[in-house]
Amino acid sequence: MKNNKLVLTYCKNFDKINNADFLEGDNLSIQLVKIYKDYIFSIDTEEIKEVENAILIDKIMAKYIDDYLFRKTLKQALMQVKVKKSSNIIETIVLSIIEIFQKVEFEQTRKIVISKWI
Repeated sequence: MKNNKLVLTYCKNFDKINNADFLEGDNLSIQLVKIYKDYIFSIDTEEIKEVENAILIDKIMAKYIDDYLFRKTLKQALMQVKVKKSSNIIETIVLSIIEIFQKVEFEQTRKIVISKWI
């Protein structure tokens, strides 16, 4: 229980992610939230890399909830991910999500519309 409280101090967006409403039939989003929760509560808080990944996946899932274009891109990219049966499935998916996020952040630029003052 103490570990869970510590994890929640790292994951500032947990409530928003856990309480997010998705469209009926959006099973992928529901599964991603489940994977997120399983991952963050299974990390070893003594391992710096695992804590960093938990903080990053928290940020990514918050963006997933808020940003429709990112959600669409992530869903499409996740359909291409292959997971081996012998590997840790949750960790493999989380690392794939992080990799996709970093790639999207690097490549993606959006048009900013500046309105004219009258």
